[in-house]
Amino acid sequence: MTADAVTTQQPSAPAEVPATVRASLSPSRAADFKTCPLLYRFRSIDRLPERPTVEQARGTLVHAVLERLFDLPAAGRTPAAAGDLVAPQWDRLVTEQPELAELFPAGGDPASAAEFLRSAAALLEGYFAVEDPRRLEPAERESLISAVVDEELLIRGYLDRLDVAPDGALRVVDYKTGGAPREAFEARALFQLKFYALVLWRTRGVVPRVLRLLYLRDAEICDYAPDEEELLRFERTVVALWRAIEQATARQDFRPRPSRLCDWCSHQALCPSFGGTPPPFPVGGAGADPLRDARSRPAAPGADE
Repeated sequence: MTADAVTTQQPSAPAEVPATVRASLSPSRAADFKTCPLLYRFRSIDRLPERPTVEQARGTLVHAVLERLFDLPAAGRTPAAAGDLVAPQWDRLVTEQPELAELFPAGGDPASAAEFLRSAAALLEGYFAVEDPRRLEPAERESLISAVVDEELLIRGYLDRLDVAPDGALRVVDYKTGGAPREAFEARALFQLKFYALVLWRTRGVVPRVLRLLYLRDAEICDYAPDEEELLRFERTVVALWRAIEQATARQDFRPRPSRLCDWCSHQALCPSFGGTPPPFPVGGAGADPLRDARSRPAAPGADE
């Protein structure tokens, strides 16, 4: 698939959820359980609040700018135009997500906010080092996709970008604003992209030709080519993962799994590995709506950014 061999189409509307579906799972929540079952509980069952970090906010801002960049005519998608989008997009995000304003409170150091915007602009420079958006017309951006597996589980997630070649070949593109991939983070990122590839294969009958990670800070590209056999194995992995989640929920048994990712966890005070005690298990388990599995912020810099 060449850089400019793409066509434009309308994002597909989410299909009606079959009556047999009992629960949903996103790549973020699935990765949480794989990383640490207790983290999954805190986020999906207890739904504990998490304050955004500067790194997460920067990733959100850069994603927003890159989405809006493709609203411009092809010839106007320049580094300068992307830079001009940074401040307006930040203002929009703060209006839509007021908790982001806590990162740079009124009366605080204005230099901090200015440096934050400059750091986002610097990541955009990394984007232009690996792609020329003037040669691209993405088929979909920030698109919600979903599929039902094992008749009872809805899997779904948001694509950063989907490119479709004239011959129908698909390329899934995910922007990462963290540094060069380390083994743990790269595995998590590829898990996320395989999740998307499985959904696209089950709903469109096409295995994506390329799963692409764009690491903006280091201006690196990581391409991966899945096949049907691999996606079949991955589907079994996802189903087994959900069954493990159901079993842990029934037993009210979500144990911590300490790792270096704990350094970025917001819930250390409640974690037994750090001397804490989790709150009482909520009545009703995963809440009143088991299909609720909203898109969440990344767990750590470089992991999902």
